[in-house]
This record gives sequence, structure tokens and C-alpha cells, in this order.
Amino acid sequence: MGLGIVLFGLFFLAGWAVALAALVRAVVTLVRIRSLDWVRDRGHPAVRLLLPTPAYLRLDRALAVSALAADLWLVSAVVVFGADGVFTEDWMGSSGMMDPTGQAYQAAAVSVLRTVGWWTFAVAALCRCWVTAGVQLGVLPLAAWWIGSFDTYYT
Repeated sequence: MGLGIVLFGLFFLAGWAVALAALVRAVVTLVRIRSLDWVRDRGHPAVRLLLPTPAYLRLDRALAVSALAADLWLVSAVVVFGADGVFTEDWMGSSGMMDPTGQAYQAAAVSVLRTVGWWTFAVAALCRCWVTAGVQLGVLPLAAWWIGSFDTYYT
């Protein structure tokens, strides 16, 4: 087995704990800022809507870290499960071809990554979490493209 897949496996095992810790940090930030202003009270209405207050920006950054950790965990899960008989990249090692039911795994994984990326981007944008929206727009669609570029036993 290659060193790269071992690192992805370790992150898959510990990634849920990192994502959970980041989510707890975001909740703690939310509790701390709940009494502060979330919307600016001066300026043009568009500026008040689009530019978050410093307290809301702290929450946005905490959510962005938690989203990034969850995204990396999801990508590592796709790579770890795909390395077991679907993907044939040199750095993954070869465990041999799995049965033909794994033929749709790569397309399904790419579809899931894209769908999760766009939906979480939309929710973050609707909630005015611009940093989180940027993370979601930058990480998961690129990860989907990367996973889609892997060689498989079926291509």
C-alpha cells in the first residue's frame, strides 16, 4: 500500500473527530456572540446586508473551519473506499479489482461531492456566511474533479 493512501486512511479515521471539534468550536462561538449585533445598524441597506459585523464574521470563520474539516473527511472517505478495488492510481497500491458493482462508484462519488458542495454553498450564501460559501465553492467541486480524474479498473 502506498504512503498516500495510508495518510488518507489516517485522516479518514481521525477526520470525524476533527470535524466534530470544529463544529463544537462553531457552536461555542455562536453562544458567545448571540447577544451581539449580527447586522450593521448604519449605512446603505445593501452594505448592511452584505458586510457582516465582526461578531458574525467570527461565526462565519468558525463555520468555514468546520466545513473544511468535514469536506476533507468526505473526500478522504471517497478515496479510502475507492482504493479498495476501484481506483488504480500508482500511489494507492493495488488491492485487485472488485466485483462489477463498483463500476458506478467513481461517477456516484463525483456526483455526491458536487451536490454536497453546491447545496452547502447555497445554504452558506443564503445565511450570509461568505467565508464558508467560498470554502464550499473552492473545495468540493475541485475534489470532485480530482476524484473524476482517477484511473479505474473500468476505464
